[in-house]
Amino acid sequence: MDVTPDKQNIDKLFSGTTYYIDFYQRQYKWTSEPVIRLLDDIMYKFNLEYTIHKSSDIQLDKLIEKYSWYYLNTYVTNLVDGKVFIVDGQQRLTTLTLILIKLYQLAKDLQSDLIDWISSRIVGFSGFQKDFWMNHEQHKKAVEGLYKGEEIDKIDVSTGITAVNMVDNFKTISGYMKKEIGNDKHRFESFVFFFLKRLVLINLNVEQTDVPMIFEVINDRGVKLKPYEILKGKLLGQIDKDEMDHFGFNELWDTKVHLMNEYAEDEIDEFFIYYLRAKFANTVGDSKKFDQAAYHRTIFMSEVNHSLGLQHNPNAVKHFLNNEFKYYSDLYLKILKYQKDLDSNYPHVYYNKLIEMDSQFLLILSACSLRDQLEDEKIKLVSYHVDRLFTLLQLQRSYDSNDFNEMIYKICSQIREKTPAEIEAVFEASLLAMISEVRGTPVTEPVSYPLFRDTGYELNKRFKRYFFARIEEFLASGTKMNMKHSITDLVQKTGSVSGFHIEHILAENSENLQAFGNDRERFERERNRLGGLLLLKGKDNISSNNEAYAKKLKTYANSLYWNETLRQDSYKAKKDFDHMMNTYKLQFRPMDIFGADELEERHRLLFNMIKLIWI
Repeated sequence: MDVTPDKQNIDKLFSGTTYYIDFYQRQYKWTSEPVIRLLDDIMYKFNLEYTIHKSSDIQLDKLIEKYSWYYLNTYVTNLVDGKVFIVDGQQRLTTLTLILIKLYQLAKDLQSDLIDWISSRIVGFSGFQKDFWMNHEQHKKAVEGLYKGEEIDKIDVSTGITAVNMVDNFKTISGYMKKEIGNDKHRFESFVFFFLKRLVLINLNVEQTDVPMIFEVINDRGVKLKPYEILKGKLLGQIDKDEMDHFGFNELWDTKVHLMNEYAEDEIDEFFIYYLRAKFANTVGDSKKFDQAAYHRTIFMSEVNHSLGLQHNPNAVKHFLNNEFKYYSDLYLKILKYQKDLDSNYPHVYYNKLIEMDSQFLLILSACSLRDQLEDEKIKLVSYHVDRLFTLLQLQRSYDSNDFNEMIYKICSQIREKTPAEIEAVFEASLLAMISEVRGTPVTEPVSYPLFRDTGYELNKRFKRYFFARIEEFLASGTKMNMKHSITDLVQKTGSVSGFHIEHILAENSENLQAFGNDRERFERERNRLGGLLLLKGKDNISSNNEAYAKKLKTYANSLYWNETLRQDSYKAKKDFDHMMNTYKLQFRPMDIFGADELEERHRLLFNMIKLIWI
């Protein structure tokens, strides 16, 4: 069996293909209930978009690109003797045709210039020949009567239940459109563009002589083909059955799918997307060719096929399954494992998961060659540099999400199957280049205090928690103590009672404002710097609130190590703490008062630890 998926909007769907109704699908059985449900779904999405964009002065054919698309489901076709038959989905497609006929009539009433466009999506003309794209051959009189606008109760429905239901549902659609569209020409034309351009269906064209069996599988058993299932059919379908059994290709495939999908539903799709992007995408634009809706087709296209040769090539398919698929799926599973459970040998894989840096999948798969002997080293190296890159950009206010995404694909292309030394050089150059570009000044060092000087509360909430969690981990390790809370809890737990939240050391009160000369702008700017922040558990954060600093110090007791370094009792008989300060030349000290100088001191202290952790 061969299945070819194709994403289509309605403008493309009804634009030249005549769809014949398979004998299993002869009757149109939808009643008003599913018709109204479909209209409700479409109109709900349209209303959301129309409310946002209706006041725009952009021309509709351009404005429609700003509307989000809406997925309507899948339909299945089968090509037999040059005719395209609907195997599954004719209920929906027939209803869409009825909606188009109503829009055609409204276009007439409103004297809209869109009338010819709409008409061409209902029926096609060739000389004297007229063919409705949804070709209900036995009920053509009923469809033609609706299209011509004949009196609804005089339309011939003697051909059977399909004609009866089409007429009844057309009445339902007409009433619905009158209520939702009325005589508003702008709303009507906006809806037409939305309906034709932004409603999307997936066509699965099944090349299979045993159509009844396909229909049974899709409909009676309720099985819907997923991208990796389609890919499996196109790959394994090329292999001789005896070879399939002898070499266990089906078992190989199913085992990998099962192992990955245990982590998340359809994780196998994510694997193929990352693998293909890692090996064949050099830009963000390239990456879009390998998204979930397309990768199972793109893998057979020229640029990929030139390398893998999977199109109509059983030997290449067998080689791919035994080599690239087996090796890179195992590598992907390794990354998933290290993401899920913190492994001391691969900590940065776990850290990247905490900050949602999934780009590590892309970059690790890119860096490793087939059966790479340096695989473990590259996993460690790439995951470390992904964390370092993202963190140092954030801390120096040099992060731009779009530029970062573009840079990731540039790095991907430059480290593809390269040596560890080459990989490290690419990351370093990329870091310096992006800081220079965003900050508008040439930089030669990965981190500098002037660029860190004003960094603080504006950072993403999760990242701030992550930053202080890494500081906490550094202090725990340096003083040979266990962390009081796991790094996972510090980053991910955000509940009001047991979660962790960012706390300002300098509360909003007159005493603290006075310490900054009653200059509110300066006060807000300074108190928001990282040196003026720390991480507190929910109930401690609430109790601390806007208290004076002396009272806040009491709250910091028995909290996190970074917080406790503000207190005198944290320095009593702490040899390991003294040893850490001497080893790393870190100037910790208790602070009974906290003003501008103390805040600056703490900020510089964080900067020195940043250099130790990320440099």
